[in-house]
Amino acid sequence: MNLNILTYGIFLLIVVYIIAVVGKICYKNGNIYVLELLHGHKELCLRINRILLVGYYLVNIGYAAMTLLNWETITTINQLIETIAVKSATIISILCILHYLNIFLLTKYAQKIIND
Repeated sequence: MNLNILTYGIFLLIVVYIIAVVGKICYKNGNIYVLELLHGHKELCLRINRILLVGYYLVNIGYAAMTLLNWETITTINQLIETIAVKSATIISILCILHYLNIFLLTKYAQKIIND
C-alpha cells in the first residue's frame, strides 16, 4: 500500500502550520528588534520586516514543497512517521539557521545601510 499522498498531506499541514506560527511571531517581535537597530526610521523598519516575512514564507514553503519530489515510496506507518519527523526536523533546522542569519546580517549591516 502506497502511503505517500497521506504522508504529503500530513507533512504539509505540520510544516505550513509551523512556518505560519514562527513567521507571525518573528514578524510581531522582529519589528521591535529592527526598530531598535534603526532609530527614527519607523517606516523603513516596517518595510524591512514585511520583506523579511515575505521572503521567509516564500523560501520555507517553497522548500517544503520541493522536498516532496525526493521521497521514497512509503509503505508502512513506521516509514510514514519517520519520514515526517526527519523532513519536519530539516525544515525546522532551516528556519533556525535563517532566523539567526537574518539577525546577524541586520545587526552587522543596519547602521551601514542608514549611513550610506
